[in-house]
Amino acid sequence: MPILPTISTFFIVISAVFVAIGWRFIVKGEAVKHKKAMITAAVSAIIFFIIYMSRTIFIGNTSFGGPEDLEIYYTIFLIFHITLATTGAVFGIVTLILAFKRNIRVHRKIGPITSVIWFFTAITGVAVYLLLYILYDGGETTSLIKAILGT
Repeated sequence: MPILPTISTFFIVISAVFVAIGWRFIVKGEAVKHKKAMITAAVSAIIFFIIYMSRTIFIGNTSFGGPEDLEIYYTIFLIFHITLATTGAVFGIVTLILAFKRNIRVHRKIGPITSVIWFFTAITGVAVYLLLYILYDGGETTSLIKAILGT
């Protein structure tokens, strides 16, 4: 079990857990606790992103090492996850900006959408992790730097 993917997956799960906690707080009318939970969720997501990007640049991404007949399904699933993650990140940034600018009316409208996207992002991210590192042995890993420099 590789350490960096395990750590980064942990942080994305923690992020989703704190989004759920924050959602619960706001439903109960506890805005201060909601804000703290959502900031914790955002910080966890940022830590994930830093680990993920550092790993991608310096170590690389791992290709699917499972059965060849499943690779197309994994690839489609991975594209779905990446699309969700990108959408979730953009929605998350916008939702946070709206909150910090005190545009609560719009924040309330897109916050639940952002949360649902983030939950699906976390779930599919864990599934990608399981497929790459737990259920099957990971395939080849090549760093972005080596890929660019051809070394």
